[in-house]
Amino acid sequence: MRFAPLAAILALSLAACQSTSQPAPAGGMVVAANPMAVEAGLKVLRAGGSAVDAAVAVQATLGLVEPQSSGLAGGAFMTFYDARTKQVTAYDGRETAPASATPTYFYDNGAPLAQRAIRTGKSTGAPGVVAMLAMAQADHGKLKWADLFGEAEHLARDGFAVPGRMADAVTRAGPEIQAYAGGRKQGDILKNPAYADTVHLIATQGPRAFYTGPIAAAIAAKVAEAPNPGGLTAADIAAYKPNKTEATCRPYRVYIVCAPPAPSGGPGIMMALGLYENLPIDKSGPADPQGWYLFAEGQRVMYADRDQYVADPAFVRVPMQGLLDPAYLRQRAALIGDRSKAYQAGSPPGALAMGPDATQEIPSTSHFVVVDGAGNVVSMTTSVEAPFGSNRMAAGMVLNNQLTDFSQLPTDAAGKPVANAVAAGKRPRSSMAPVIVLDRNRNFVMAIGSPGGNSIPAYNLKVLIAVLDWKLPLQDAVNLPNVIARGPTSQAETDRFAPGVVDGLAARGVTFRGAGGEGSGLHGVMNVGGHLVGAADPRREGVARAP
Repeated sequence: MRFAPLAAILALSLAACQSTSQPAPAGGMVVAANPMAVEAGLKVLRAGGSAVDAAVAVQATLGLVEPQSSGLAGGAFMTFYDARTKQVTAYDGRETAPASATPTYFYDNGAPLAQRAIRTGKSTGAPGVVAMLAMAQADHGKLKWADLFGEAEHLARDGFAVPGRMADAVTRAGPEIQAYAGGRKQGDILKNPAYADTVHLIATQGPRAFYTGPIAAAIAAKVAEAPNPGGLTAADIAAYKPNKTEATCRPYRVYIVCAPPAPSGGPGIMMALGLYENLPIDKSGPADPQGWYLFAEGQRVMYADRDQYVADPAFVRVPMQGLLDPAYLRQRAALIGDRSKAYQAGSPPGALAMGPDATQEIPSTSHFVVVDGAGNVVSMTTSVEAPFGSNRMAAGMVLNNQLTDFSQLPTDAAGKPVANAVAAGKRPRSSMAPVIVLDRNRNFVMAIGSPGGNSIPAYNLKVLIAVLDWKLPLQDAVNLPNVIARGPTSQAETDRFAPGVVDGLAARGVTFRGAGGEGSGLHGVMNVGGHLVGAADPRREGVARAP
């Protein structure tokens, strides 16, 4: 079967659309999960730095003041919008498995380690965020690399006030984290001289200083400690390479939505939007149970396909053309009836026979957006995976546990291979999905993203539907209840629904497991008539500020 190229699809889909063009935004903005990180980014913008320059400063600071969520020893995905060329580039800083990894890497005495793998050396992959940022900064930076780490070094060396979320997360952390920050209350001053030395070395000697020499040696040594030491070596760290590609961009209504390709969560976003285009979700609104019903069921269909077929495309043939084929999406959307149900993965054109993967990503991570004065945009989701990653520290940094995003079982019960199985040098599948939305003329409309493990696509889709279909302001969209529907289960912040929605969903067979909410951290920026409007998730400590 042959498919129309993306350019033709865009032309056909958008030609009949009314223009949504807005003037180019001015001024700049930073939205992140902690005010100290936001200020670090704003200082770079005030100094004439680009959006990518500011992103380096934001990440370096988040690794210090929000280490439970992201860090320099973790990984990330970034989408970058170039205001001059109107192109969107995807940068992949996802961690990689060590050269010694085998399909049974997470086995112990013949059985999978399961959740026990998280706080072991086996969970840590070669970190990618520093190399990814260095690649993007070489492409789009205006300031010197050495000038981007001053705020992080200052806060680490002189001390910073412990944020409330960090203090709360420490109470549930392992012994190394307890030794570092245990007993600290919100507002207590905490210093991290080892982190200050690390960022100083990266700043003055360049990004390779992270991947060779004492920093890489310290990471490898910590990974090698018992119990269950990992296989990551200094050579694995030195060999790490980030990836750069065109972002995956697809039409949705009168817009173009862009996100990174596999192994990120971007394919899930694109699949779900393709389903929603075949459903009357745009005819409803946030007070309508039917709108939320279609939102939930579309998620279930998307997750069924994503969980089976999406993995590192360097190792597995990901049938993206088939998953996004209009006829296939119409067929999948037609499965959604009047009552909620679970869905099996479909058979998209070009797909190989694969087994389902039930990997459970841990809901941590962080997202931030930077817009500079020239209108360039960074949307970046960054993570160490579980709260405080592997709960091991080296060179002042929390080490990631991202390899637990792999399936611990290399085959399913029938012996079919699992796409997201472990392999040497492979990147684990991720849900991270930094999104950038453009209008039909490729002008910037919106950038959003969220933490949340497997729930990230659901969080992002909530905002996309609420803004693009239900026409809500960005902050109102972020504030809406989170709804996550994957497999037969549903979770939601039921106390945030409009009256009658919960009962209306129950009448359609959607009932929610538990009463608690989901831990999103949605952050975004929108171009409203040429003015930037930021939104920070009230569920976290983030802020949106202009220079």
